[in-house]
Amino acid sequence: MKKDFFKDDFGFWRKLINAWSILFFIMILIDLFHYNLYEDILNVISSIYISILAIYVSNKEFERWYDKHKGNHPGEFFVVIWSVTIASLLICDFIFRDLYNIPGSLVSSYIAVLTILVITKKSKELYKFKRKQNKTR
Repeated sequence: MKKDFFKDDFGFWRKLINAWSILFFIMILIDLFHYNLYEDILNVISSIYISILAIYVSNKEFERWYDKHKGNHPGEFFVVIWSVTIASLLICDFIFRDLYNIPGSLVSSYIAVLTILVITKKSKELYKFKRKQNKTR
């Protein structure tokens, strides 16, 4: 195995975040259909998911600023999925109020995903501005 396996392999981190995303959304559905029976495991998965997402996005942004990463995998896709999921769960929470309550870890995860997207958007915007300035010099 290469020494720099984790350093520059965005494919690895993208696959890892995709795998955890799928697991997370499956567990969200299982928890919904079992009326909060798996809320504790959702807390654990949420922490792991947000940590991996933060590592992946941070790596990508640092590499962008050092002109080592040119890939384009927009985070808006995750935000759309999360938005639909949270909206659906809020409806379920309202309809099944005596049986199901949306776990706080899901709301926290959604807020973290939104925050990460905003930060990366701003970073990308600043990067493009700086590159444009450097080209005009």
